[in-house]
Amino acid sequence: MEDGTDIPLQQVGALPYRFTAAGEAELLLVTSRGTRQWIIPKGWPIDGLTRAESAAREAYEEAGLLGDIDGVAAGYFSYDKVRKGDETPLRLSVEVFWLRVERQLTFWPEASQRDLVWVSPAQALSIITNPSLADLIAGVRFPSV
Repeated sequence: MEDGTDIPLQQVGALPYRFTAAGEAELLLVTSRGTRQWIIPKGWPIDGLTRAESAAREAYEEAGLLGDIDGVAAGYFSYDKVRKGDETPLRLSVEVFWLRVERQLTFWPEASQRDLVWVSPAQALSIITNPSLADLIAGVRFPSV
């Protein structure tokens, strides 16, 4: 289309991970506020921050996570969002950055609005309903311990 409506809007997201004492990778998933589906922390880029820094900020706001964000994207996924009052969904693309979690806070801005769960990659694939996000997780190689 010439009006640009077929071009996805770009968000940023964090793929939070940690390693268990046995060296197994775990991911943190959060529920979306509207549909309560399991997703990763994501949102709009923030003025004055890099895309990776914006993703890290989303992880803090949505899940109380602090850690090291990788400046190189791990990949992308997409989803459709229907805004209140709109009938046509917006197609959004999310640029995803690894976030190695160093600390999880007890209190954070959206604590009362979301549920959190640490899961293995296989468990994540069993509860994520977005096929594009599941494909991303299924295809990434985790950073090493």
